[in-house]
Amino acid sequence: MKKLFVSPSPHVRTKETVKNVMWDVVIALVPAMIASIYFFGMNAFSVIAVSVVSALVSEAVVQKLMKRKVKILDGSAVITGILFAFVVPPALPWWLTMIGSSVSIVIGKMVFGGLGHNVFNPALVGRAFLTASWPVAMTTWLGIDGKVGATVLGTLKQEGMGNVLSMFGTKGKMYLDLFVGNVGGSLGETSALALLLGAGYLFYRKQITWHIPVSYIGTVFILTAIFGQDPLFHILSGGLMLGAFFMATDMVTTPYTSKGKIIFGLGAGILVTWIRMKGGYPEGVCYSILIMNAVVPLIDRYTRPRVFGEVKNNG
Repeated sequence: MKKLFVSPSPHVRTKETVKNVMWDVVIALVPAMIASIYFFGMNAFSVIAVSVVSALVSEAVVQKLMKRKVKILDGSAVITGILFAFVVPPALPWWLTMIGSSVSIVIGKMVFGGLGHNVFNPALVGRAFLTASWPVAMTTWLGIDGKVGATVLGTLKQEGMGNVLSMFGTKGKMYLDLFVGNVGGSLGETSALALLLGAGYLFYRKQITWHIPVSYIGTVFILTAIFGQDPLFHILSGGLMLGAFFMATDMVTTPYTSKGKIIFGLGAGILVTWIRMKGGYPEGVCYSILIMNAVVPLIDRYTRPRVFGEVKNNG
C-alpha cells in the first residue's frame, strides 16, 4: 500500500493552480528578459529561445518515454528554460545552451519523478553540469559593449576593489550601473532593477514570501560588512538577486515552514559569502542554493510544527 505524505496542518484550501503559479513566475521574469535583450541584443534572445525550446522538447520526450500525458504548457518547463538562460553567458554557443537546458529538465527534474518531486533547482543543475564539463565556455563573459572580459566579481577576485572602481570611475556610478544593468555577466544577473520589478509582482501575487530573500541577502550584507567588503556591491553584483528571489524561493526545493525558510536563507548567505571571498570561483550563488537544497529534508525534519495531540518523547 502506498503512503501519502503531507505537510503538517493547518492545510489551507485555495483556488490557486500549479499552472497559475508557474505562469505568474514567467510574467515576473519578463522585465529581466527585456533588460537582457536590451543590453546584449540578439545574443540574449537566441540563448533564451534555444533554452526554452530545448526545455519544452526535452520534457515532452521524457514524458512520452515514461508513458505519461504530455503536459508542457503548465509553465514549469518554460520557467526552467528561462532561468537556465539567465545563468549562462550571453555568448554561449547554441548547442551548449541546448545541452544545458536539456540536462536541467532530464537530470534536474524528470529523473526525480517530474514536477513537484525534484530535490534540486533544475536550472542550477544544468548550470553546474556545463561549468564542470565546459568551464572555458561558461567563464567567457561578453560585456554590453560586445567585448569579452571578466565580470565585476571576477575582477574583484583577481585584481581587487580598486580595479573594479576604476572600471566605473566613481562608487556612485558603480552602484547605478549595477542597479540598472549596465554591466557584463550572465543574462539574468545584470539588472537588479528588472529583477526587483519581477520580485515585486511575485510578492503582490503572494507567490513568494519574504523569509528566504531577506535572510539570504541580509546574511550576505552583514557578513561582507564584517569582513571589510562593500555590502551593496556584493548584493547588486553577480546572481544574488536572481537567486534570492527566483531560485531560492522555489517551493519544491525549499523548506515549507517559515523558520525553515529563514534557516535556508542564512545557510545560503553564509555559503555564497564564503565562496566569493575564500573560494577559487568568483561567484557562489549556484552552489550555495544547490547545497542548501540537499539539506532541506533535514531542515524540514527539525522545524516542522508538532502535530496536534502529539506527545513529546522525553525519553
